[in-house]
Formats: sequence, structure tokens, C-alpha cells
Amino acid sequence: MERQSVTVEQFFKEHAEPLQMRRLTDAGDLKRVIREPTVNRPGLALSGFTRYFAYKRMQVMGHAEVYYLREQRMEERESRYAYLFAYRIPCIVFSRGLRADKEFLAAAAQTGVPIFQTPLVTMKFINLATLALEMMFAPRGSELGSMVDILGVGAIIRGESGIGKSESVLALIERGYSLVADDVVKVTLVDGRDVLCTSAELTRDHMEVRGIGIINVAAMFGVKAIRKEKSLDVIITLKPWEEVKDVDRLGIEQEFVSVLGVDIPHVTIPVRPGRDIARLIEVAAFQIKLRKSGYNAAEELNKRLLAQMAEKPATPPLSP
Repeated sequence: MERQSVTVEQFFKEHAEPLQMRRLTDAGDLKRVIREPTVNRPGLALSGFTRYFAYKRMQVMGHAEVYYLREQRMEERESRYAYLFAYRIPCIVFSRGLRADKEFLAAAAQTGVPIFQTPLVTMKFINLATLALEMMFAPRGSELGSMVDILGVGAIIRGESGIGKSESVLALIERGYSLVADDVVKVTLVDGRDVLCTSAELTRDHMEVRGIGIINVAAMFGVKAIRKEKSLDVIITLKPWEEVKDVDRLGIEQEFVSVLGVDIPHVTIPVRPGRDIARLIEVAAFQIKLRKSGYNAAEELNKRLLAQMAEKPATPPLSP
């Protein structure tokens, strides 16, 4: 699901600390909506040209805007403020620790526009705020399963209840790999091509093991056993042996499943007593890592067989 808008309150709560933002006044409606995931400098709008004013975006006032306004007469400044606040602006942020004059604050209070301040230089704030907004607006959803980081390969392990997902994940954690999420994986599309995965804040560090209950993975195995987020590289489905009718014994054909519109490699592992499922998941992750680097073992073997068949001399016909 893709967000169509973000409120100023949501943005401020999530990003005020890293962006060093603080409110200049208590006036202003924090429920105002930011409708576009980027930031605008209102220089042209302050000069009176508002035809292409991107008023749906968060506005940033830097040195150029502030010192331009300071050079105007009082009547002219009030006129510029009227131009600016005639639009339903989400909020305005003064960078470099700059402050708004009392006329500006009065006009903002009258129209309900929240005013913030940050000590960051203008371009640094714009870059960081844009990245934050892009993440907030990014398409997102959830996938059922548990996710583990296996030597840099993000793998979601899924399957029906009781098939052995938790046991496999525990075995992988014991081998030094990291748990990203248990049971439900939250996914976010980044830059239209990468699927970033994480867990719900409430259940982070924890997983359920049937017969034992809830365990704290970080407390039991150490902080290295937990990873906050990881990009998705492969989805591994565990299925009972008898339900997997056609097993690809060579692995030449790669299966894919769509997650937020991105094709993710998919591997089906048949499960039956005696198979080391954790080891098979580990090997499947290594196989994906090799394929990403351009190496495919099945294709290499196929090429060798074709080359050997081409070199073998034809059998001479039998004499009558």
C-alpha cells in the first residue's frame, strides 16, 4: 500500500530528533498534510511569482529567502507574506538556526501554518528531509514468514504452521546469522526496485518457538543475532515432501514471486524427516548470492555436457 499523504505531526514525531527540528511557536495545525515527498524553497513565491509554486510540499527558508525579506520595506514584506500564506502550505522550516520576524509568525498563526527551526545548513536539511519523506511515502505491506540475514542474503522463510520454520531459524541463528523478523515481515519498496524488510517495533528481538513460548533472541544469543532491517533477496518456501510433485533437480529454471511489484527469487524446499532444513536454507541463500555475482552452477554443468556431446565423434554405420 502506498501512502498518498503524511501529516506534519507524523513527520515531526518520527524525524524531529535526527533533523534537529524544534517548533518556533505553539501555533499552527500539525494535522496539516504533506502531499508530495520532497522539499521546496519558496524563493520565487516570495518575490510574487506563484504560478508554479509547489505549495503541497514542506517549505524551507534559507539564507537567500530570509535576507531577501529583510531587505524589503515593512509593507512589502507583509505583502510577500500574504502571497505565501494564501496557499495551504503544510509547514515551514527555517534552516541554519535562522528566525522568523514577528510579522511572519503572526501571518503563519493566522493561517494555521506550523513553523519550525533547525541548525542544519539548508541543503543538508533538504537532502535528509527528502530521504525521510520518500521512506514515509514508499509503498509498503507485509509478508508472512520469518526473515534471516544469511551472510548478507536476506531470506524470508515461509511455510504452513508446524512445518519447522522456527526450528530452522533457530539453527541458523546458532550458526551466527541474524534474525530480522519473526512470523510477520514488514516490507517497504525503496527507489522502486529494492524491498526493505524489518519487524514490528513491538515484537523486535523476540520470536515464538512452539512448545517453549516467546524467547528474547538478543538476550539469549547476543545483539549480533538481531538485525533491524535488511533488503530482501530470496523467499524460501518449506513444503511437505509429498506435496512437491515436480522437483527441479538441476535448478536451471529460476522461479520468482512478486513483492510490491518486484520479482524476488523463490526456492521451494521439500521437507521430510531426516533432512537438515537449516543447512538447505543456508545453501539456497549461498546459491542466490552466487547467481547475483553472475555464476550459475547448473548452467555451467549444462554447457560442459553440451560441449562434450559436440566433441564426441559420430558412431560409424555398421557394415552390411
